[in-house]
Amino acid sequence: MSAPVLTEQALPPAPAAPRRSFLSGYLRQPVVALSVLVLLVMAVLAVFAPLIADEPAGAGADVLQPPSGAHWFGTDDLGQDIFAQVVWGTRTSMVIGLAASLLAIVLGTAIGLAAAYFRPFDAVATVITDVMLALPTLPLMIMLAAVVSPSVTTLTLIIGFFAWPEVARLIRSQGLVISAMPYIDGARVLGATGWRIVTREILPAVVSLMVVSVLLTASRAVISEAGLSFLGLGDPDAWSWGRILLNAQRSGTIAIAWWQTLFPSLAILFLVLAATLAGTRFNDTRDPRRNGG
Repeated sequence: MSAPVLTEQALPPAPAAPRRSFLSGYLRQPVVALSVLVLLVMAVLAVFAPLIADEPAGAGADVLQPPSGAHWFGTDDLGQDIFAQVVWGTRTSMVIGLAASLLAIVLGTAIGLAAAYFRPFDAVATVITDVMLALPTLPLMIMLAAVVSPSVTTLTLIIGFFAWPEVARLIRSQGLVISAMPYIDGARVLGATGWRIVTREILPAVVSLMVVSVLLTASRAVISEAGLSFLGLGDPDAWSWGRILLNAQRSGTIAIAWWQTLFPSLAILFLVLAATLAGTRFNDTRDPRRNGG
């Protein structure tokens, strides 16, 4: 599955409207409601994993059993329950996805807003952002993950570090539109400092864009984590969907135990698809030009 890509498109600030009305119209869309439901189910699995299933460990007697009432998702070559692996993998994948996304949003928003308002900084920030976007991200992530000690923290930092440039470009594009508005000039005339203008005037106008970026960046982070874990560069002490796929590949049971790869793959698909649809529909709903406004 190809990773969702953030498109650079400057949008005017949304017209003033009751927040409750906006959220009601957003959640009333069937695709959005289903996507949010999937994300909520994933969040519940991640938070309450210890209450839903015991953490897989050791070996069991039921080796390579297909899905049944006793083992909903079947078992692997060690007799471990695949359902338990997927549940515990949800926690790791969501933690890394959200944490890496938040890291990228914080860095990208700070750099993008600074570049949009402080013109001397814009040239430097643009060059750095373009260089980062031109780098081969996946090989560099593989190289760094292979050098450092694999853990949830290091994976989060690596993925978040390589995800901020697209966010910075998007926020800068929107910030340039906002900074050119007449009320920004009025704030300068009234003696507002650059810091106040950026934090009180420009930042609130890009919050909705940040929400979209969180969802799309998190979905890309989940894909990156699964890829790195599948290559053996994930945390060996934490279950993740990529680790389940890696175990299936190492054991050589992919051809005879289809359930060992199907269910973690579906988990990745559902989470990424739900986050992407929720983010894109949020972007469509807040843009009046796409709603005939």
